[in-house]
Amino acid sequence: MGVTGSGKSTVGAALARRLGVPFADADAFHPHANIAKMAAGEPLNDDDRFPWLEAVGEWLAAHRDGGVMSCSALKRKYRDQLRRHCADIEFLHLSGSFELIGHRQAGRTGHFMPATLLQSQFDTLEPLEPDERGVVVDVDQDVDAIVETFLAGVAQRRSG
Repeated sequence: MGVTGSGKSTVGAALARRLGVPFADADAFHPHANIAKMAAGEPLNDDDRFPWLEAVGEWLAAHRDGGVMSCSALKRKYRDQLRRHCADIEFLHLSGSFELIGHRQAGRTGHFMPATLLQSQFDTLEPLEPDERGVVVDVDQDVDAIVETFLAGVAQRRSG
């Protein structure tokens, strides 16, 4: 989870390879209307996100033996919606400064999400709360280090 440009797809794919489980990008689950709205520079609202999150949750529920989904999941209520489909979900919150992520996003080509929406993503973001299962990892490190930090955090919580 995280704002646009935080590396969700790259890290998610690496994590899935490491775990030997399927990977999916939540962007592929957006209806055309959502993509058109974002491409026009308009942030999605909760009504736009609800059916999209239902589709993401259904994918998670269909992969009970394991799967990794890259999904912004910016608000607690969005993560709660995903938990209704998959109660044992673990979140990896890819966290970074506006400047770092903005720089990364500026170098990204061919994505429907314009850089102008980054601020709205940061404004919407509700970080993981202490009662949510997950690990916050700074994106200012390489992908393998992010994956290792997440796996170590999950293992520590499960053993403790």
